[in-house]
Amino acid sequence: MRGRGGIAARIALAALVVAGIAVAVVAVGVLRVGGESFEALMMAAGDSAEHARAMFDESVTLVFGIALAVAAVVALVLAAVFGRMLARPIERVAGAAERISAGDLTARVPEEGPNEARALAAAYNAMADRLEEQEMMRREFVVNASHELRTPLTNLQGYLEALRDGVLPPEPATFDSLREEVDRLGRLAASLDVLAGAEGERPRPSAVNLGTLVRGAADLVGPALARRSVALTVVAADGLVVEARPDELAQVMANLLQNAARYTPAGGSVRVEAARTPDGILVRVANTGSPIPSDDLPRVWERFYRVEKSRDRERGGAGIGLAIVKRLIEDAGGRVGAASDEAWTTFWFRLPAPG
Repeated sequence: MRGRGGIAARIALAALVVAGIAVAVVAVGVLRVGGESFEALMMAAGDSAEHARAMFDESVTLVFGIALAVAAVVALVLAAVFGRMLARPIERVAGAAERISAGDLTARVPEEGPNEARALAAAYNAMADRLEEQEMMRREFVVNASHELRTPLTNLQGYLEALRDGVLPPEPATFDSLREEVDRLGRLAASLDVLAGAEGERPRPSAVNLGTLVRGAADLVGPALARRSVALTVVAADGLVVEARPDELAQVMANLLQNAARYTPAGGSVRVEAARTPDGILVRVANTGSPIPSDDLPRVWERFYRVEKSRDRERGGAGIGLAIVKRLIEDAGGRVGAASDEAWTTFWFRLPAPG
């Protein structure tokens, strides 16, 4: 590493400069002022100035010179030791930062030394942990996005090759299938735009009756649930007004209800509630079925994240519906959360009520 030891040398030099100034002040006080005072006292006692000066030089000046030499050596050693102690944690952080810049995201430093050095090391380690986590999420995102894009593209390629080879007739049903795959790609692209924060021509927030919106969203998913004998219960009072974009809240409710419908077994139950609380307007969408493991629960809002076994690709979806819910609700000034046990899995969001 370039300049290794430079910090320690500068710290030691600064300590020596301070020590040198202190010694110089003491030397002036002892050798000059003290010598003059000693001469005056000796002359008052009847001694000559020359003899008084000689006595002072032989005793005080000699001892002071020896003490000064010893102090200089001790100061040099201590300055080097303490300079190195202070510089070592900083050099470790600098070295680890160079490793991270070279792509080694596993570089960490021990949290030791003075309080400030430990705080610096702790902040660096926290930053490195976050960078490593973000890199893992980026890789997962790329892999999952590639998978989601590959499926409709493979289907399109198969249809087009079959049409070209005459295996499939060019009839409306075939073109409907092609259009379905194209629409799937379009929905995925639009969802990725939302997650990336693309603003576009978003309308301004307005007053939204959340109770009415929740009931309308539940009515849309009701027939699909009824076909699988899933009981739907909706409790949403009137007068639950929030400031938000109506289309985005409709998308939030559609995503939550589709998620509940996807993972509720036949004969299960879905419950939707909207109510006023001291902290704002709370909406909860709960469904029966397999619980989400506690280790996976905090990650369900991540892009493309899927819980293993019970919640996987076989049940459909691109795995970004909940991530979109989180993004849109937080854009509206709200919060999201989830809970799961053996009986119910609940996703909720809370929006501030207008003052």
